[in-house]
Order: sequence, then C-alpha cells, then structure tokens
Amino acid sequence: MPLSLFNLLGVLLLVSFNLSSAWPLPRGCKANLLNGGSSPSSSSSPPSTTPPPSSKTNTTAPPPPPPPPCFPALNFQMPSSVPDSLDNWWCPADSEYGFVGFSYEITLCQSATQLKQDFADIRNTFNARYVRLYGACDKSGFYDDIVDAAWDNGLGVHALIWFGFTGSDQWETRRDSLITSLTTNYKAKFVTRVVQFGSEPLYDNVLPHSELASQVTSLKSSLAGVQIPVTVSELAYGYQERGGAQDVLDAVDSINIHMLPFFSALATTGAAAWPLVQTDMDWFIQHGGGKKMYFDENGWPSVTSSSVQPNSPAAQASVSSEQEYYQMLDSHCEDLKVAPGGGIGWFAHIYSDSQEPGYGIYNTSGKKKFKFQPRTSC
Repeated sequence: MPLSLFNLLGVLLLVSFNLSSAWPLPRGCKANLLNGGSSPSSSSSPPSTTPPPSSKTNTTAPPPPPPPPCFPALNFQMPSSVPDSLDNWWCPADSEYGFVGFSYEITLCQSATQLKQDFADIRNTFNARYVRLYGACDKSGFYDDIVDAAWDNGLGVHALIWFGFTGSDQWETRRDSLITSLTTNYKAKFVTRVVQFGSEPLYDNVLPHSELASQVTSLKSSLAGVQIPVTVSELAYGYQERGGAQDVLDAVDSINIHMLPFFSALATTGAAAWPLVQTDMDWFIQHGGGKKMYFDENGWPSVTSSSVQPNSPAAQASVSSEQEYYQMLDSHCEDLKVAPGGGIGWFAHIYSDSQEPGYGIYNTSGKKKFKFQPRTSC
C-alpha cells in the first residue's frame, strides 16, 4: 500500500532516532572498547569526565634524601670497625638541643664493667646521647675504659680536666694524661665531643683568666690533629666576677654552662626557676659570639648538705622541686632550640645520688626518684 506523506515522515524520524542512539559512544565506553574491554552495563555509574593526564613533563624536583645517620643520634648504629676519618661523623650542632645526657661522676674509678653497664642504661633507658664527666679518676688507663664503654653504647663524651678544690697543680698531670689517651687511642676522637677545663676554674680562681685562656688555646693546638674542641665548664657568675673574662669566651670552641639556679638569692622552687635560667642564658647569648651552648652542670637538689646550702630562704630542696626543674626545662624545649649556635643542649646533674647526694635521677638504692623522660627534640 503506498505510504502517505505523513507515514513517510514518521519512518524517516524513526530511522534518524535509531542511528543517533548508536553513535558516537560516550568517551569512557569508547576508550574501554578500544583497549579490549567491554562496554559497562546500564547499571554502571556515569563515565568519568576527568580529562586525560597532561603530556607535559613534571618539573617539580623530588625531595632531597634524608641525611645519613650521624653520631651520636638515637638511630645511629655503631660501625663494626673504626672509620678512617671523622668526615660526616658528628651530628650537626642544630640537632643537639633539649636533653642530651647526664653528668657522670668518676671519683670512684668505676670498673670497665660498671662503666659499660651504666652507659648502657644511660643510652637505652633515657635516650641520652652524651655523658659529661665530673670529678677525676687518676688510675692509669681509666679514660681508655671510658672510651670503650662509650663506643660500645653509642655515647659521646664531654671529657674533663679536673682542677679540684685543693689548689694543687695535679690538673697539669691530668691534662697531659688525657692528651696522651686522646691522641693514641684510635677510638677516642670518635667519641670525645669536647674537652672541658673545669669545674668552675674562674669562680674558684684557680688560674687568672688570661692564663686560662692561654691554656685553652694551647690545648686546642695539641688536639688539632684529632679534631677535638676545647672549652671551659663554668658559671655565668664565674665569668662576671672576673670582669667578664671575654678572653676565655673568645678562646673556647663551645660554651659549657653551669646552670644551678637553686643557689640564686631569688630562688624559690624548681618549677619557678625559668627566669633565673633565662637571665644567665641571655648573658651568654650576649657575650658568647653565637657559639654552641650546653647546660652541663645543671640541676636542682632534692636535699641540702654541708656543701649544698641555698642563698635564698625561699629555696626549696625536695624531690618534687628537682623533678619540676627538669619538667620546666623540658617545657622550654622550643626556646632552647632557637638559641644561637644551633640551640642549647642540657645535661641532668647527676646520674645517681651515689655520685653526688641530692642531684641524682637515681637514689642511693638505685631506684628512680621520679619519672624522667625529657624530650630530645621538639
């Protein structure tokens, strides 16, 4: 039967609709089919409209690799043999702030076994990186035992030439003995971070400050071959009462500070000691020429004794005040971090009450007096 004009138009429209519904494929379906896949079912989610990745080369530089572990960082693994040189051995100054370790009194001339046991505890229990020697042991070869214990436990050492309190010249023998050990023991330069003249030679007036400055310069020359720096372990007041002793501050490689605010005439409690700490700290910042600083003989006593008496009637010696002093320092980690020279590292004075009564983290029975886990970074 012939198609009417109306029926002919309907056929044409139907053909046109079927053709348009079959082509072109949506972008996602086309790509899928061209890659050997199948068209998604009618229940699939709508195809992605994300544009294809740019063909431009990514010019963003990859982040630099982390620095290699350095001594005596907490993640550092001691090598199986002594390296050939000190190149890239020591950690940079700006990583040594906050808690760094303990003062450790050696008058008892601890055995090699005891040293290794204590140094292992210092490292593993408290995350310390250094021991700072205090007092003196004149037994032949004792510093070599210190070196071995430090090496075995990944600890650095702040060595000390002890003047003592008798006014004798025995410190010269100690100096010469230490020089011999540092320059002949092949491990010594890898664990000895600095040698200190001390303790408090300016405050005790054991040498005129000009002579002390000369001693520092001479020792630096003697240790130049093993690259071990030299300093003086001293109070701010010790410098101040000798007219500032700027010649000594100019001579030292780092500034090792006695921070003992309990003896201030303004002392009250360990928790409230920050203004006293800050006063001495600011004096060293002003006069120290931007050098690295450590609070090495640093703490607050839990008891008084014949040699530990306050100069303030409000100063409280107690276990809680000792604990609060270290908590206060820890709370100022960020302030210590931004100090000149790479920040200020601090030691706890001292490891045990058996070494110096009242200042230890351990009591004489070997028990912790309080929880002690200060930050090593912030």
